[in-house]
Amino acid sequence: MEKVWTFLKDGAPFSLINVVILACVLAIIAERFVFILTKYRVNSVEFMGQVRKLVQAGNIDRAIKLCEAAPLPLLQVIKAGLTQVNRGEEAVIASMEERMSETLPELEKRIGSLWSLANIATLVGLLGTISGLIKSFGAVAFAAPDQRSTILSAGISEAMYNTAMGLGIAVLCMIFHLFLHGMAKKIKADMERSVMKLENLLTLKGKPE
Repeated sequence: MEKVWTFLKDGAPFSLINVVILACVLAIIAERFVFILTKYRVNSVEFMGQVRKLVQAGNIDRAIKLCEAAPLPLLQVIKAGLTQVNRGEEAVIASMEERMSETLPELEKRIGSLWSLANIATLVGLLGTISGLIKSFGAVAFAAPDQRSTILSAGISEAMYNTAMGLGIAVLCMIFHLFLHGMAKKIKADMERSVMKLENLLTLKGKPE
């Protein structure tokens, strides 16, 4: 802890700003992982297999009740389509697309902000770097010869600490942005595939034999 405090003290005030940014980054990462893993954790293949059997058997009501088993976005999207079966194919598609348009923004929420925070952390670190260099070279010009090396060392330490912290936060943001964006993209594609399966299923069922 003493080393951490020294790190922050030598890089202040810009290092403290980056601490706040780091706290925001960690909060976003934790919240997004918890949200995605709890709200979107569903075996779509198994679920759609059960829906297919019920729809093919003409048991739409039971398929709707299956969708009501949990308040998960995929289940709600499929339910939106199933409740419109009697109104025709266009109503089914429109209902599912509308429900998806309400669901997807929640899935992608705050993920993009990690990229912005990466840029902000880098720029704050750069400001700390410039500030440290200005202080060190400005003080050296008026310092006694025996103090110049100490002042210069302190200023360069401030500059390097801020650089390291800013870049470290930026790298963290970028890594988790890639993870979260990849998870969101996979879930979105999975949801679109499930919607297409239901559309095809209802279309084939509606055709005369």
